[in-house]
Amino acid sequence: MELAAVAIAIGSNLGDRRAHLTWAVEQLAPHLADLRLSSVLETEPFDVPSPQPPYLNAVIVGDTRLAVDDLLRLLLDLERSRGRRRPSLRAPRTLDLDLIFYDGLVVDTPELTVPHPRFRERRFVLAPLAEIAPGWQDPVSGKAVGELLAELDRAS
Repeated sequence: MELAAVAIAIGSNLGDRRAHLTWAVEQLAPHLADLRLSSVLETEPFDVPSPQPPYLNAVIVGDTRLAVDDLLRLLLDLERSRGRRRPSLRAPRTLDLDLIFYDGLVVDTPELTVPHPRFRERRFVLAPLAEIAPGWQDPVSGKAVGELLAELDRAS
């Protein structure tokens, strides 16, 4: 399989947040050539139903030979390995791994939506992604990541 350029958002707001992020990067490194990691940001929880601790967030970009479904399975397995539970939507989490982009692919199935359906409204994803890949294009809107971040900042 050809290499596919991917962007993965990583976050944690339970336990040793930094250790969870570091572990995720280490686990993903063998699957991502030319891996680049953004700065790590601490952010308040966004769009959650109850009070939660702050998040550490970052974005990883790289190239993978994994098919999109295999990459999704890997991300879910890594979350589970770090103790991720899903008692409710937007519950606190030890590790959150979201596939933001997969090589310009647009997927909309019950199991997977790529690009991630809410990344355009999340500064905690757009800012780190713009730091390391500002020219990457959203295949749905056709806009570059840097442009999406600028639009979000103007709207705030």
